[in-house]
Amino acid sequence: MKHMLAAAAIATSLAGSAWAEGETHHVAIHVNQDDPWVMTMALNNAQNLANYYESQGDSVVIEMVTYGPGLTMLIPGKSPVEDRISSMSLEMENLSFAACGNTHRAMSAKAGHEIELMDEARIVPSGVVRLVELQEQGYAYVRP
Repeated sequence: MKHMLAAAAIATSLAGSAWAEGETHHVAIHVNQDDPWVMTMALNNAQNLANYYESQGDSVVIEMVTYGPGLTMLIPGKSPVEDRISSMSLEMENLSFAACGNTHRAMSAKAGHEIELMDEARIVPSGVVRLVELQEQGYAYVRP
């Protein structure tokens, strides 16, 4: 009897904490085009996801993965969405930006100097590999 009461108390405690805390969703957003419309759409997707899940009592972790021409999104002075990335990063703690290391090296070699990236960007070895890793970890995949 004592064990059943203890089990019931633990189950009630766990159920209560599950209701108190919402679900956490994980989303990878893919940007591989140097197109202001695509970049804006990707950021809109991130903002809309965060707004929706927050309204449901849930949270969302979003990683925006850029490679190829899409890396321009994270280059200061060239990104058409630079200011928006900066403000969204301050507002959304679960939003991150991954920059493809392969693309970054190629762009830097072509330019003859290291291409600077925005402070919000984190270089990953390969953008494509990062997308695969995230999907293998259960992230939903979105491509605007």
